[in-house]
Amino acid sequence: MKYYLFLIVAIIHYIGNSQEFKLSSPNKEIEITLQTGDKLSFSIKSQGEKIIKHAEIGINISKKSIRYNPKSTKTKYISNKIEPVVSLQNAIIENNYNELRVNFNKGIALELRAYNEGFSYRFLLSKKDSIDVIDEKLTLEFENPTWVSWANAESFKNDYQVVYQSDSIVNIDEGKMSTLPLLFKESEYKILFSEANLYDYPAMFLKKESQKLVANFPKVPLEHEPDGDRSEKILKEANYIATISGDRTLPWRFMVISKDDKDIAANEMVTKLSEQPENKKQFSWVKPGQVTWEWWHNAEVYGVDFKSGYNQKTYEYYIDFASENQIPYIIMDEGWAKSTLNPFEPNPTINLPQLINYGKKKNVKIILWFTWLAVEQNFDVFETLEDWGIAGMKIDFMDRSDQWMVNYYERVAKEAAKHHLIVDFHGSFKPAGLEIKYPNVLSNEGVMGMEANIHGGVATPDNNMYLPFVRNAVGPMDYTPGAMYSAHPEDYRPNWTNTMSIGTRAHQIAMYVVFKSGLQMLADNPVNYLREKECLNFITQVPVTWDETKILKAKSPEYIVIAKRKDDTWFIGGMTNSQERAFDFKLDFLDVNKEYAMTIIKDGINADVQAMDYKKSTFPVSNTSDIKIFMVKNGGYVAKIEPQSK
Repeated sequence: MKYYLFLIVAIIHYIGNSQEFKLSSPNKEIEITLQTGDKLSFSIKSQGEKIIKHAEIGINISKKSIRYNPKSTKTKYISNKIEPVVSLQNAIIENNYNELRVNFNKGIALELRAYNEGFSYRFLLSKKDSIDVIDEKLTLEFENPTWVSWANAESFKNDYQVVYQSDSIVNIDEGKMSTLPLLFKESEYKILFSEANLYDYPAMFLKKESQKLVANFPKVPLEHEPDGDRSEKILKEANYIATISGDRTLPWRFMVISKDDKDIAANEMVTKLSEQPENKKQFSWVKPGQVTWEWWHNAEVYGVDFKSGYNQKTYEYYIDFASENQIPYIIMDEGWAKSTLNPFEPNPTINLPQLINYGKKKNVKIILWFTWLAVEQNFDVFETLEDWGIAGMKIDFMDRSDQWMVNYYERVAKEAAKHHLIVDFHGSFKPAGLEIKYPNVLSNEGVMGMEANIHGGVATPDNNMYLPFVRNAVGPMDYTPGAMYSAHPEDYRPNWTNTMSIGTRAHQIAMYVVFKSGLQMLADNPVNYLREKECLNFITQVPVTWDETKILKAKSPEYIVIAKRKDDTWFIGGMTNSQERAFDFKLDFLDVNKEYAMTIIKDGINADVQAMDYKKSTFPVSNTSDIKIFMVKNGGYVAKIEPQSK
């Protein structure tokens, strides 16, 4: 079988001074044509239909132009299984692809992989000395008029917290730039584009130029100065994007290609393309889980006999709440330390050693918030935190993705792993494989999450429905769900004491099933959860890691219904945008030999007007059951399906 596939993919045509190579996916539905010579480019067909008309690529490591004349080629078929340390979708991932490597002159090679679900490529270098990468070229040109889900970036200083917009590429203003990932709609196809295995190299952006999209990278920063207590201002940049070892691989650029939106949401491409841990057992101490968060409501608990705030009694209250509800972590966000620049001195309103010991007695661990600048200026803080008994770090305000900052992420992940600390990156760029190599990195922000609703209503259901198909489709996402004050957009009001979410209560609870994160927050006030005990009890039963995932219904950016299994229990989560939806589906993924009880939380009969209206019910189901669900505008649906003993 393998040798047969070698013959299929190693097709070479000579056209003048150039050579043409064809690489097909294992099921032969996707075909990539690579053309070499003075320039290097590829086109892509799916089921015989051309979707990428022309994509010119290249690597610029000198002032002289490079000719891509093949010296040799190698093809192979790979079939294996990946078992991620932190399984956000599937405990076992099938990894099958055809690979073509083309070796060029001057120590440059190109590696291409064709999967049934998509395509990836990367450059490889084999040079003796370190080199400056002046630029890496990518110019995308589509065969047909193409729409794109676009994440506008005004500059390279960017927190990746954006409201997505969809438009035809021709309508995007010249010179506009977007962060990755992007989702294209070309004819009947959806194409998710992003990068993976990003190390010691800047993140890619895409820029509109002459009806095409071209790669754009932040330059290497040379001079900088402090910009407040949590950032830096770049004063001078190099004329190159990276200084790297001459003997290494560059990041993967990949596309997930399908006519079915389900495949976009279900993809595991970043995991497949990223470096796995050298020894997975070394990360056996990593425990994903849920976590309380006080900052979203400014630690203003009420109905208690103490003055609330960032103080001892309030944090003991959070620990008690977490313990009573089997929540393994609490976050102590900005306010726990006396100064944002000194990570060693707690606020005098708290006794941190006592809180740590109090948490240990209650089986609750503490995660502390830091600015990235404080960590960088005090890199011995990791050892101190381990000595204190802290479980992890929430690190914030990086807001850059140049080579230096990408390296900062890895230095943090590596040092945190050394000291048994989990990490949640905020003010961060999207996941691109770091969390695979370092499974102690449990989540990234890089999303317009509910945090933003403190100041304005931007985390809307309309924007939320992009996330399973774009941002969350490339890795964990710290959206910070869990609001108990639910409102439709017309009823929403910004407030930092009684903060609102936009969307129905069922929409909010469904996020715990739909959205992927190894550290999943309960953002609201514990008092509000205790008042809404029925919802709290459901939320705290939802796992953050899964054994199996199935997408039941999906259309970007409109709706999704997803089923996930942990052990022998299934959960279903459904979310919609500002349009109501009705679906029916079979539960044929359940074990045919078992009977189940299905507990649901759905939009209430008046949820189209009063967003907090929901209905909870429990009833028997089996493998042959038909389920009908209805979601109002901005609505949702969530269910737990447990096997019953006979």
